[in-house]
Amino acid sequence: MLIAGVLVGVAAAAGVLLLLCWARRRRSVGKGRQGSSRLAAMRLLSEAATSSGVPVYSYNEVARATNSFSHTHRLGTGAYGTVYVGRLPANSTALVAIKRLRCRHDDHDDDGGRAVALLLNEIRLISSLSHPNLVRLLGCCLDRGEQILVYELVPNGTLSHHLHGGGDATLPWRARLGVAAGTAAAIAYLHAARPPIFHRDVKSGNILLGADLRAKLADFGLSRAARGAEDASRSHVSTAPQGTPGYVDPEYHQSFHLSDKSDVYSFGVVLLELITAMKVVDFGRPANEVNLACLALDRIGKGRVEEIVDPALLRHGEEWVMESVRHVSELAFQCLAFDKDIRPSMSEVAAELCRIRDAAPGSGMTDLVADVGLDGPGTTAAKKARSPVSVQDVWVSDRSSQSTNGSMPRFA
Repeated sequence: MLIAGVLVGVAAAAGVLLLLCWARRRRSVGKGRQGSSRLAAMRLLSEAATSSGVPVYSYNEVARATNSFSHTHRLGTGAYGTVYVGRLPANSTALVAIKRLRCRHDDHDDDGGRAVALLLNEIRLISSLSHPNLVRLLGCCLDRGEQILVYELVPNGTLSHHLHGGGDATLPWRARLGVAAGTAAAIAYLHAARPPIFHRDVKSGNILLGADLRAKLADFGLSRAARGAEDASRSHVSTAPQGTPGYVDPEYHQSFHLSDKSDVYSFGVVLLELITAMKVVDFGRPANEVNLACLALDRIGKGRVEEIVDPALLRHGEEWVMESVRHVSELAFQCLAFDKDIRPSMSEVAAELCRIRDAAPGSGMTDLVADVGLDGPGTTAAKKARSPVSVQDVWVSDRSSQSTNGSMPRFA
């Protein structure tokens, strides 16, 4: 019995040792495959950046530009990474915005692959676009496993920052009309691309303002180009609806059906922000008015838009401002129709905003459509016609959770 017990113990110990060796070898093989996969992914990214004509910077160049990613250079942090201000090359006088994406090298392969796919998607999309109201991609860094994108610096912060108490002065209505028209033109340009591009996260936090208050639409990390049969229907079915609460198309939120009209809905919410300067989601309001869309559409539908207009817009007593606000509120109402087929297209929205802006006193007969670059690929000149959808159409919406709008501070 003693000998048998010793033999069983030795066999058990040997079995455990063999199991540990097998597990270690398997882990080493897995790490090797994972490392090879990452190297291949980074090589693919580098080739994609080079073929797109996007300058590729080294990690050391980017680190010098941001003082080793110092907090003193940080502009803001979002869902996909942190944005810094810097100079590339370091001795340049021009400032740029440097977005350091969250790397997934220590995560599972699926997560790492998703992060790589997002970056590759962003490089390909942005490098192929050219519009005065879109943020320009100036370079990237794929060194040392980093995923970094370099953009033109838009110095006046976000629209959200200005509307919700962060700006030094209130944006006048004429400036808000310009921002609305420019942003609408940029989205219409994306939708007119071949294949069409859906932004998927249109919100005031993704609209940057230049020194001249020209709107620049940013953050294409959630964009996706429609392909194949989806191109024909101008729609896309996604298993994971993305976007910011309060801006998400309710039909998309319920059915996972993404289309160009989803961006139209989100832009309609932005129009409400421009009119009211209210938060998109505010739990300090009554329960049925937490969502700005619910609150505003109730007032607009009842012909009481003056109850929600930003008081700062009416301080100078200009009659044309309130008349213009009513036209924009009607357009917002149309954009926010629950049925996507009732909503106007973004080209129609952009044309209507140009018409409203052209009607403002002192605007003259300038070709405002050309000024905002509405004529994108595959589009025709904007039509100065009223949208066919009546403001009296019924709109239904579910409540949304709290908005997570980010804002970017102003800097010189």
